[in-house]
Amino acid sequence: MAPGYPTLFSPIALGPRTARNRVWMAAHATEFSTDGTFADASADYYAERARGDVAVITMEAMAVHPSSQPRRGVVKAYDAAVVDSYRKVAAAVQPHGAMLMAQLWHRGRQTDGIISRLPTWAPSAVPDTVYREIPHAMTVREIDELVAHYVLSARLAMDGGVDGIEVHGLAHGYLLGQFLSPATNHRTDDYGGSFENRLRIVRRVVEGVRAVVPADRVLGIRLNSNDGDGQAGLGNADWVRIAVAVETWGALDYISTTQGTYLDRMQIYGTSAARPAGYEVADTANITRAVSLPVVAVGRITTPEMAESVLADGKAQFVGMARQLIADPRWPAKAQAGRPDDIRPCVGANWCVASFARGPLACIHNPRVGREREFRADDGRERRTRRRVAVVGGGPAGLRAALAATELGHAVTLFEQSDTLGGQVNLLTRADSYREWSGVTDWLSSQLARTDAEIRLKHRAGAGDLVGRFDAVVVATGSTPVRHGWTARRPERWSAEAAALPGAGQWNVYTPADVLAGRTDLPYRILVVDDTGDRQAFVTAEYLARRRHAVHVVSPYPQLGHAFADGHDLPFAFGQLRRAGVTFTPNVEVGAIEDDTVTLTDVFTGEATVLRDIDGVVLVLGNVADDGLARALDGSGLDVQVIGDAQAPRRIFNAIWEGEAAARRL
Repeated sequence: MAPGYPTLFSPIALGPRTARNRVWMAAHATEFSTDGTFADASADYYAERARGDVAVITMEAMAVHPSSQPRRGVVKAYDAAVVDSYRKVAAAVQPHGAMLMAQLWHRGRQTDGIISRLPTWAPSAVPDTVYREIPHAMTVREIDELVAHYVLSARLAMDGGVDGIEVHGLAHGYLLGQFLSPATNHRTDDYGGSFENRLRIVRRVVEGVRAVVPADRVLGIRLNSNDGDGQAGLGNADWVRIAVAVETWGALDYISTTQGTYLDRMQIYGTSAARPAGYEVADTANITRAVSLPVVAVGRITTPEMAESVLADGKAQFVGMARQLIADPRWPAKAQAGRPDDIRPCVGANWCVASFARGPLACIHNPRVGREREFRADDGRERRTRRRVAVVGGGPAGLRAALAATELGHAVTLFEQSDTLGGQVNLLTRADSYREWSGVTDWLSSQLARTDAEIRLKHRAGAGDLVGRFDAVVVATGSTPVRHGWTARRPERWSAEAAALPGAGQWNVYTPADVLAGRTDLPYRILVVDDTGDRQAFVTAEYLARRRHAVHVVSPYPQLGHAFADGHDLPFAFGQLRRAGVTFTPNVEVGAIEDDTVTLTDVFTGEATVLRDIDGVVLVLGNVADDGLARALDGSGLDVQVIGDAQAPRRIFNAIWEGEAAARRL
């Protein structure tokens, strides 16, 4: 038991088993699977969290039926081929003292049939707000088939040696929840209408699964504690009633709570801007008070202090985490050892959510995610001679490289030309919605400060500082904003010889860095020209709107912000800015700026529009690499690596990854 967190690290009964503490890893997609079974990467990933002293791990949601296949990386719980892969994961996890739960689920209407090539299933033919595919209204025979597939999937999981089953599909607006909600269940048979009828399919699933889960294994259920505001669905009182009802069946050992449907996915995995820490706890506490089963609370519970408070106040018996344990799998071990400041924080950036839209799970600032075996092998290999390493640049790339190189035993000196570490993250966090993102570089800075690395601030390192004094140099000098005014639609105008956009050099034309760094007094009416489709324009617009500027954002793209849509916070970002009075015009590019007049051209029709009384223009066109030092060191004989924006301006994720990789190549 940890002195500072006595409840958090006390054991507790979980049905027939005992959990060693109250830290529960909540299920989340990983996309490691390539064949419908758990990959080696899955076993390594879950084992790393078990090694970090997590008590219970609920694996990613697994499809119980072929009609629920939203992505290729989903595990097929109904296929007998999954059994051996369960055994592989169990063998990796259970020796470290963690319990392993299989989560069984069907998405219902909240998917499409592109991967499965089957119609989606739902209680009624009501489309989802995200996929908009009209589902097939299930027949009674198909309801029987679904129940049978839940039972089959549970039996296969038991054969695979997991410790228990979590019945999913009620929460997040998935299929069983679609039966529960009057908003999506319009049936008039035994599975619609009354509360008892809408609950019937859930009871059949739970009782069927319990029949194949032995008495020495655990069975739980995942419920919402609230569907969210603005939905004609189920509120907290409705879910409390459902929780009380499912407990009376006598089949369950715990209840895991969550919130939201696809109508507002920020209620499911809210970013740091969209939802405060612990945002679900109050609703969960109402369920905890109404039942006698152990309850798992989630909702951006990121610190040991918050977790202890939730538990000590009786609001839940377990604290569930997904994103925080992605960021730092050793969260429990560090907290129990009295080292909470060493925990790498989840900053609520939702890079994890965005990543599995295109590939396997990743974290914005934990480069080991999905590569645990590779990193453990590299950690254990014999190192070369300790080298004198200079890292130039104190942004996320340089900080990651310096910390990793120091941890690998090298003598590191970090040069930063400004008086503060953090690089462009410091600009991003000037907007209130992104304040927590400073956790990326704050954590790196604090960790580096505890090592023997030398940090030289206000020192612009040149070749003379490096040649002959160091064995290797990592160049992480970042990037600078583009100022010529041309969008990517005019690639020929980006050459060094081409003339800038007419008016781009005026006194009242700025870059996001000018604005966010507070380098100048800004006029009232600001036009933001966005050619990136990424967060920069939204960050800049928010910063200006909060300071009472009138802001209008224009872009050549049909959809502004499309580059960060995979994190699912774009609707929130739009709503926040529109409520602040920010206006948006898509499908236009700037043709000229003249004093307080800006000419816009429709990218499809060529029609020109003149905006008058524009006091200032902010050009959000992207950045160019600040690679002068890298070029100066070419041919110097030094071992030189160029990383992050100094190589090519991209994302924090790329900067962190390249910093880690550079250190391991030394």
